[in-house]
Amino acid sequence: MEKVVLAFSGGLDTSVCIKLLEEKYDMEVITACVDVGQPREEIERSASVANGMGSSKHYTIDAQEEFTNDFIFKAIKANAIYEGYPLSTALARPLIAMKIVELAKKEGATAIAHGCTGKGNDQFRFEAIIRSLSDCKVIAPIRELNLTRSEEVEYAKSCGIPLPSEKLYSIDENLWGRAIEGDVLEDPMVEPPEDAFSWTRSSADAPEDAQIIEIEFEKGVPVAIDQEKLDALEIINKFNQIAGIHGIGRVDIIEDRIIGLKSREIYETPGAFLILTAHNALEQITLTRSELKFAETISSTYSELVYNGTWHDPLREDLDQMIDHMQRRVTGIVKIRLHKGGMRIVGRYSPFSLYQQDIVSFEDKSMDQREMVGMVKNYALQAALYNKICKEE
Repeated sequence: MEKVVLAFSGGLDTSVCIKLLEEKYDMEVITACVDVGQPREEIERSASVANGMGSSKHYTIDAQEEFTNDFIFKAIKANAIYEGYPLSTALARPLIAMKIVELAKKEGATAIAHGCTGKGNDQFRFEAIIRSLSDCKVIAPIRELNLTRSEEVEYAKSCGIPLPSEKLYSIDENLWGRAIEGDVLEDPMVEPPEDAFSWTRSSADAPEDAQIIEIEFEKGVPVAIDQEKLDALEIINKFNQIAGIHGIGRVDIIEDRIIGLKSREIYETPGAFLILTAHNALEQITLTRSELKFAETISSTYSELVYNGTWHDPLREDLDQMIDHMQRRVTGIVKIRLHKGGMRIVGRYSPFSLYQQDIVSFEDKSMDQREMVGMVKNYALQAALYNKICKEE
């Protein structure tokens, strides 16, 4: 009997896949849950469900530190934002796929399976990595059997598959963010109910008093909060907590999926917004105008590579090299004020700052103002010629 490794979350789709792979595909199923910061109860539930349903083996793979250091920190340096929100779900998918491929090779599996439907983005993200890193065939039972959610529920009941607790929403969560969709949220005119949110308070319930914090960066990544050095995992969790209390990080957008469908998506990314806001402020005083302008292009391209599931594209590696070189000088401290869902930069310092207070001061005489006459006289010369020649009647 052939072995298949199933990327397993313990939700409805992947739970149904265990039985489908056994009954419809006649395969020995090995399940694996890759921990990138999901709630602990979800990790534990996935193991319990998999073992209870007869998975021949179940693995829980802790990838939180790798996700932080090799993915989140790269995204921070690249300012990875897609259509207005920091990428979280998309950022974790390539790492999950990589770990599943490693396990498939270890177990001698001939196939890798996932529970994605044919309408979402994750089918692209998983399969692009799987096919580039292995010779395993890919099986997607939900997509291949064209199952609806109600048909999955009926099949689960007929097979005695334990259904997840009744949830109004479909939720994906990792260290960098929380994505919420489904149910009443599918109507773009419905305001997201408060029960959809978990990481963030509403601005009305946020503290009345503002909080000012200092964030220290080294080579483009955060290393300390209010002079307290923290390791990678601690600092991400700390930022999520601080920003969430102040109602920061809620996003409600109509998102363009890879296949062209528009979908209503709700995100909670408090720590990500806080870090990226501070990171941008530090870049403003350490990078040149031309670097900052080009960094916008880099950010847009990088974000699309991540969102579209092409993390393994050599262009992403090329961009990382360029980004790392630019980020050598993005070192320093940013002071930021948090209050009632808003953030405001109130201070920034860097030993590599290109802002020179003594030169820019109105009292400075090191720059002779009279030397500007020739430069100003010929400034916008082509525009002046256009107005004289082309607009004369």
